[in-house]
Amino acid sequence: MSLARRSLMEAAAARFGWRRAYGDTTQVDALLTEQTETAYSEAADHAALATAKNTDALHLQPCVLDVRGRVLGDALYLEGLLSGARARGLAPELIERLEHAVDHGHELTVLLADTVRTTTAAHATGH
Repeated sequence: MSLARRSLMEAAAARFGWRRAYGDTTQVDALLTEQTETAYSEAADHAALATAKNTDALHLQPCVLDVRGRVLGDALYLEGLLSGARARGLAPELIERLEHAVDHGHELTVLLADTVRTTTAAHATGH
């Protein structure tokens, strides 16, 4: 199936709240590779835009706050998935991986909050 057709089908399914599950690691690996390639292809644009627009610490602050909000929401979503996996008695390895992902997500929100605080401190000192 072509990428365009698959993307259209997945977009339509997502609109109804459906998500596709992949039962084959080859398909999962292909999807992960596609996600990575897309993210890295957009990263150059992000870097160029950020360099042009973010002239001081306070210019960074709203962007970091936005990222923290998204990461926190995703970490809490993963926490819900973890609760469901535990309640259903799913594979211990899956539960362990979800635990690590949740912990990492919460650690990342703390680091991002510290980064936001640093933007304020840097502004106060004129850096």
